[in-house]
Amino acid sequence: MSSSFIVAKFGGTSLADFDAMFRCAQIIHDDNNVRVVAVSASAGVTNHLVALSHKDISDAERQSNIDGVLAIQNNILAKLTLDADLATLFSQTLADFEQCAALTSTSEQHNDELLSFGERLSSCLFTQVLRDLGIKAERFDVRSVLKTDAHFGKATPNVAQTRAAALEHLVPLLNETVVVTQGFIGSDQHGRTTTLGRGGSDYSAALLAEAIDACSVHIWTDVVGIFSTDPRLCQKAKPIPKLSFDEAAEMATFGAKVLHPATILPASRAGISVFVGSSRAPEQGGTWIEKEKSQHPGIRAVTQRKNQILLTLKSPEMLLASGFLARVFTILSEYNISVDLVTTSEISVALTLDNAPNASRPELDQACLERLSEFCHVTVENNLTLVALVGSEIQLRQHEMNLMQVLADFNIRMICHGASKHNLCFLVEQSESDAVVQSIHRRLLEVC
Repeated sequence: MSSSFIVAKFGGTSLADFDAMFRCAQIIHDDNNVRVVAVSASAGVTNHLVALSHKDISDAERQSNIDGVLAIQNNILAKLTLDADLATLFSQTLADFEQCAALTSTSEQHNDELLSFGERLSSCLFTQVLRDLGIKAERFDVRSVLKTDAHFGKATPNVAQTRAAALEHLVPLLNETVVVTQGFIGSDQHGRTTTLGRGGSDYSAALLAEAIDACSVHIWTDVVGIFSTDPRLCQKAKPIPKLSFDEAAEMATFGAKVLHPATILPASRAGISVFVGSSRAPEQGGTWIEKEKSQHPGIRAVTQRKNQILLTLKSPEMLLASGFLARVFTILSEYNISVDLVTTSEISVALTLDNAPNASRPELDQACLERLSEFCHVTVENNLTLVALVGSEIQLRQHEMNLMQVLADFNIRMICHGASKHNLCFLVEQSESDAVVQSIHRRLLEVC
């Protein structure tokens, strides 16, 4: 049964300095239903921690990044006087950080421990900011409740264990105090620190909301909701007041960076509404994401996801034969390669794969390509962008004429429509993708 509790999450830019933290604290002060606060690392900290995790870092670079983390914390601390309990905890956490950062280990387990310090430090400082506003607040280590597997770097949460631990350790506190905890991190069955992947604080907040039967989760960031496209590309981009879970999931998956894609999963499972707003301008409202079907059929937004790969597999063996696709996907699964879009013809199949710029692996494992080459001709194309039209009950015929006119001047590598009524996707050259998005938004989404 849903409670009146709200879980609030504040991102790194919302916690960048003391003034930013104070604005966030005021939001909590003004809403007594916010009982759990999940925080990210202050802006800039995670970049330093990621740099420290690199195996080829020099001693000078290591010290520079350690100093960078300390400088961000000290700039905030200069305007605070920590209570005794927080002062002790903060000092110990800093000491643990410096010891961890001095190690040269490059194991994934060590890296997760190192990356966790941003959230562990910011949660101490933000707890004090709340207390100074007269709010009864306690800092809480999320690792005691958010349970995951041991896949360091991108751990998978154990929903049942997380719920059981939250009911035992977290829920009893909520009527008495505001709990300030960490996004992004958890722990495995042995108590070792894990992370949910970069950007996972949104996901953490939704998981905690599900675990405590919250009524909603509020994601506070630096923009006023989810826009019809990236406002940096299109001046006439507008925030969307309401989205369905399906629409929001498609937008997050296909490039809208305001919301982590996995956030929708626990919210949808539990029927928890999600709000996205700006901590700089909470009075301007934002975007509500809810279970109800959208009342606005048609295209709502256009997004893009860069650094895509197009893998084309061609073989006459496909003609009137069965088992070809099963063989392809079995091999891709063995190499842990996730496919986004698929189109097929009589003798070929085209697949899109994500190639995040911070990935340490090659674009495609050469051994995987060699396996595929044993029974088909393989072509790999890079430097592509996946552009997605997102909405509800999208019917291509409604937009075909305008869309074809928009795309006539661009080289389209692949179109995918039909698997979902919530998106229409295509691949374009990465060098042209910004112009494609601008053209589509101007023609289909802007009101003259």
